[in-house]
Amino acid sequence: MRAEVTVSQSNNPSGMSEQGLVSMLLQERTGFGALSAGRISEITTTPRAKAGEETPERITADWLAAQPAASGGEQFECLANAIYHEARGESVSGQVAVAEVILNRVDDPQFPKTVCGVVHQGNARGCQFSWTCDGRADRIANSAVYSTAAKIARAMLDGAPRRLTEGATFFHTPAVRPDWSRRFVRTAQIGAHIFYRKPVQTASN
Repeated sequence: MRAEVTVSQSNNPSGMSEQGLVSMLLQERTGFGALSAGRISEITTTPRAKAGEETPERITADWLAAQPAASGGEQFECLANAIYHEARGESVSGQVAVAEVILNRVDDPQFPKTVCGVVHQGNARGCQFSWTCDGRADRIANSAVYSTAAKIARAMLDGAPRRLTEGATFFHTPAVRPDWSRRFVRTAQIGAHIFYRKPVQTASN
């Protein structure tokens, strides 16, 4: 519209003559009059995020059901597989908690820097996550359950808050009590897993 040209001629609105202002407003009115109601609504309404674009404050079953099928690259696949194999029998919160541990490890300099590195990291007994080296085929037997795990993985990688485990980097089932658990701070028990984080280290004199 010519109104845009008129405005761009001066950065000082007070310097515009009254006649020029009236002319500009008439041109603007004419321009808007040529637009459809739908177009006016489109350019004057703040756009909203599409389904799946917003990162939730809390991942719930209802929120997951409303999301499209999740996809991504290698790191996404590693996280989705880990959630599925480690926690497929858990609630949504239980699956999110496992994802938190993996991502907390990625952020910890004592662990590998990538999701895949964390998931497939070895230890003195073999593997950090037993399903990665138990000799069994890591096939997806339940596609519906995997779909949920994948959506959780996508949301967590996209920045969903990690609030369930309070920074935990370890977990185990109640059926065992590993020696290392005595050296760490227990932060939560969610479903069939108990979560721990390293104790806060203070400077010593």
